[in-house]
Amino acid sequence: MDQKNSDNLKSPLGGLRGLVAIITGGSRGIGLGIAAELAKAGFYLVINGVRAESAVSEVLAGLRKFGTEVIYVQGDVSNKEDRQKIVDETLARFGQINVLVNNAGIAPKQRLDILEATEGSFEHLVKVNLQGPYFLTQLVANQMVLQKQNQPEQFCCIINVSSVSATVASVNRGDYCISKAGIAMATKLWAARLGEYNIPVYEIQPGVIRTDMTSAVVEKYDRLFEQGMAIQKRWGTPEDIGKVAAAMATGSMPYSTGQVVQVDGGMTIQRL
Repeated sequence: MDQKNSDNLKSPLGGLRGLVAIITGGSRGIGLGIAAELAKAGFYLVINGVRAESAVSEVLAGLRKFGTEVIYVQGDVSNKEDRQKIVDETLARFGQINVLVNNAGIAPKQRLDILEATEGSFEHLVKVNLQGPYFLTQLVANQMVLQKQNQPEQFCCIINVSSVSATVASVNRGDYCISKAGIAMATKLWAARLGEYNIPVYEIQPGVIRTDMTSAVVEKYDRLFEQGMAIQKRWGTPEDIGKVAAAMATGSMPYSTGQVVQVDGGMTIQRL
């Protein structure tokens, strides 16, 4: 980074250029859709994922084409040391954190009826989907508080990506639903705790989004969309989620902390 940009990072931020966003699970699917929209808006990006950097080099190059700086931090959010590494490497490179997008998550290894579900599967999924982002938020929130104490006008926010499964029951993947319901409560908790520092916390609840996670059930959901499962009869896209995240991350929802935006094409609207 050149000296001009380095100075900008240390000064009160008057624009988007120089804002630093961490996006967990940001190299594919919904996370990549969010990363692309924030790159377009001028954010410096810290992309976290479990794959080796060599496996995501083309993705990172694509994000850099938007004219921003992008670094990659390999790590598993369920691991305490890896969470600390994400924060440490971000601060070492950019000196601050303005946006945290808790997006990383996994699907159940097996979709089992809750009468047959196993403890091992439950523990693994909840550790990644709920415990990891909860304690990564704790680390980042404490850093944001320090920044706000030094520069009260500096913009910071936290965005949790959960799922409509936070409220819609699926008895063959109860662990996933419980993890997302936990994220929904975490959004409220962090919004309440960070309000005194003017750090808004938001939540996005995606519906059925076309990603590699849903690639095995394309035929099923094609049929359900055609049958009217959602008001908008199409799959959601990572770009759909990214545009909502960008509105949050750019300060376009300044008086809405703790709020949930359902990006599901109207799927969760009750209809007669």
